[in-house]
Amino acid sequence: MTAAAVAPEHDGAFVAFRYRNFRLMWSASLLSSSGSWLQMVAVPYVVYTITGSGAWLGFAGFLGYAPMVLTGPYAGSVADRFDRRKVLIVGGLVQTAITFALWLEWVLGVRSIGVFLAILTLSSFAGGFTVAAWQSFVTELVPREHLLNAVTLNSAQFNAARAFGPALGGVVLATLGVSWCFFINALSFLAMVLGLLLVRVAPRLVTGPIGRARPLREMRQAMTYVRTVPGIVTCLIIVSALGSLGGPLFNLLAVFATDVYGVGDGAYGLLAACLGTGAILVAPLVAGRGGRIPRSRLVTFAMVGYGSALVLLGAAPVVGLGAAALLVAGAGYLGITASLNTAVQLQVREDMRGRTMAFYLMVLTASVPIGAQVQGWMVDWVGVRWTVAGAGALFLGVFVVLRFVLNRLRTMDAVDPAMMTAEDELHIVEAEATEAAVDPL
Repeated sequence: MTAAAVAPEHDGAFVAFRYRNFRLMWSASLLSSSGSWLQMVAVPYVVYTITGSGAWLGFAGFLGYAPMVLTGPYAGSVADRFDRRKVLIVGGLVQTAITFALWLEWVLGVRSIGVFLAILTLSSFAGGFTVAAWQSFVTELVPREHLLNAVTLNSAQFNAARAFGPALGGVVLATLGVSWCFFINALSFLAMVLGLLLVRVAPRLVTGPIGRARPLREMRQAMTYVRTVPGIVTCLIIVSALGSLGGPLFNLLAVFATDVYGVGDGAYGLLAACLGTGAILVAPLVAGRGGRIPRSRLVTFAMVGYGSALVLLGAAPVVGLGAAALLVAGAGYLGITASLNTAVQLQVREDMRGRTMAFYLMVLTASVPIGAQVQGWMVDWVGVRWTVAGAGALFLGVFVVLRFVLNRLRTMDAVDPAMMTAEDELHIVEAEATEAAVDPL
């Protein structure tokens, strides 16, 4: 049975869970994402323990994302040309093997930062080939009228893992050691593969380019297409700011925990978990009422909240206030990413979906390592407090320019006419009426 075969009965915060395929993928993704976040607690801890350098932390963040930029054109072409489910299965098996190699390297006592980062780089390459297929695959799991709900719940599982994974990672790191973080993550990739094997979707009519694959040429076509859609351009601007200014935050929590607050390994995991907890708390609101709120308004509140939280974190004198700032940052992050992802999915043509999502993710994955490298240097120069607070202030500056100077945020509310339903038209009319009646921002 396909997702479209189940007629929606009523809207709600969890309506996408009525579809078997989405439930399977959501559950498998929760396990896999939790394993990945558990490992991500160990990675900056190991790097900072071995090197004691913020610059090395930044370089590790760079290597974790930069390969995904290089694979972006190929990932988009693969997502448009091939069965996305099979692409994800193969990618999951490859990442399982690489993560087991990371576990074996640590068990054998190899403590070379070069070997450690080389294996992480391979993992990033493998993930880069599948990320566009996963983002595009969501549209095959639920009817498009429930896309925002599915995207938001998918973001919620990612952020639930962001809460559970680091918390568990802190405990595992403190009690069992680094190697178990890698071993558990390898098992979690197998859970994702099992979920994909159980999913049943109708064969997809491939609408992508015909003929021999020319990924670089096809990506240039996607870039040309994207420039003609103002709403997608706005999303790209925001996601680049989010990646470069907010992306390095997770790695820098190791510095906050060690140098600023002086907490132990387990407490570091709980501090990192606050980011995901904030997202979980706000997810029902975004998933339930988000579809009735213009995306421009939702992203407005989320950007202001996220930027302000970074400034507060930089100024927080005690760990409790820092944890509260991270809760707000997690909530803001979910609101931003869910709004951007949905806006792009609703405005892109189906024949350009895979390549456009790949380009969107390339922008994100290019900005994160650049931001990580710059902020890593800044940590060594001015300290982690000023670095994070400055990043938050710059992010708020980006919001001010987009909202009040360029007035670009409203372009996110458009929908591709070829994809528009009667319900979409009603929502647009309601949104325009609301904007005309009151616009406090």
